[in-house]
This record gives sequence, C-alpha cells and structure tokens, in this order.
Amino acid sequence: QVQLVESGGGLVQAGGSLRLSCVASGSIFSAVAMSWYRQAPGKQRELVATIRRGDSTMYADSVKGRFTISRDNAKNTVYLQMNSLKPEDTAVYYCNRYLPPGSEWPYWGPGTQVTVSS
Repeated sequence: QVQLVESGGGLVQAGGSLRLSCVASGSIFSAVAMSWYRQAPGKQRELVATIRRGDSTMYADSVKGRFTISRDNAKNTVYLQMNSLKPEDTAVYYCNRYLPPGSEWPYWGPGTQVTVSS
C-alpha cells in the first residue's frame, strides 16, 4: 500500500522558516531517492529537492542555499528545512520517490500548503 503524508506547512512572513515532514510507506521509502516537489497555483508541479540513500542531495536553483532535505530511514520520514522563505515559495508541497522527467506515477499524498507573505 502506498501512503504519503506531508505536514508542517503554514503561513509565514518572508524571511521566515518552516520545516516540512513526510512519512512514507515502506514500499515508497525503499526507493533509491526521495524528493520534495511543489505546485503553485496555475503552474506545473516542480522538483524542489532530492536525497539519495547515500544522503547525497540535489536542489533546484531557486532554493539552493535556503532549503535542506534530509531523511530518517528508521522513521520512513523525509524532511525539508526551508529558511529565508520568499513569497515565490508559496505552493503546495509534496514528497514522493524521485520521478525522472516524463514518468507517470499516480500515487501522491495530500500535500501541505506553504504560504509566504511579503
């Protein structure tokens, strides 16, 4: 059974911080890499950050230096620490296995809303 539950979103002023959490079912978490994605109103879902099982990480240029992805394998949990938030970071944030471009994958959690006010 595929389960993804994101939490930790909220309303924050520009320059503030939030820490998102995602608990994933074992079938998902056993994937080689886990990622955070986001979707802003009227835009396509975009990849924000990825962490491999060896803990190497990759970030979108727009969040590099501000966001940090981490994972706790014992808890099947992935985190996203977001600092120096900007209004353009406003979106619904989702976690999932890393999906190569063009992949079709129907299993998504409800996401968690992040709103950054100016």
